[in-house]
Amino acid sequence: MYHVNYAWCLGGSLIPLAVLGTLTNILLFFPGAEVMDNNVNLTEEVWYFGGILGCGVLMIFPAVSLLNLKNTAGCGGQEDCGKKFTMFNSIIVSGIGLVGALYAFIISVVAINRGPKCFVGNDTWEYPFHDGNYLKDRDLWSNCKEPIHIVPWNLTLFSIQLIISSFQMLLCGIQLVKSILEIICEECQCPET
Repeated sequence: MYHVNYAWCLGGSLIPLAVLGTLTNILLFFPGAEVMDNNVNLTEEVWYFGGILGCGVLMIFPAVSLLNLKNTAGCGGQEDCGKKFTMFNSIIVSGIGLVGALYAFIISVVAINRGPKCFVGNDTWEYPFHDGNYLKDRDLWSNCKEPIHIVPWNLTLFSIQLIISSFQMLLCGIQLVKSILEIICEECQCPET
């Protein structure tokens, strides 16, 4: 019963994180809180949908499944009925969540390291930063002429997405390991006499 209550709390925690991850990705489509005239000028990593797909859509599966775990833990008043199937289901959906969070994490790291795509002058939109050099030298931020405040906008939102995906990886990873150990430990138990 402890495992079911823990899974239910975990599922409830994943939902607000999924909503926040999706929201950060949506806000990245409006750099500096502006609507872009040409979507080609958006930072490439925004189009990989790390927040929408990784932190959001793929996180719905473990969240809903873990919230419903309480309803499927037993049948006919017997707690052991279908327990292995329930734990196997928990392993699968936790794995899906872990993959989604890892995807969002990688996209965020790449985007933070690369920096935003911005207008640098002479009708040129490009990535003016190299290997995260703008993270150490704030004076380089002036290389981006437009959109206004694009560097702190992208840096903040991708950092939030990075933190969200880190929490999601941690939560899904704990649930995955817990479910695997529960199945293994159940197999190891000596039958009662």
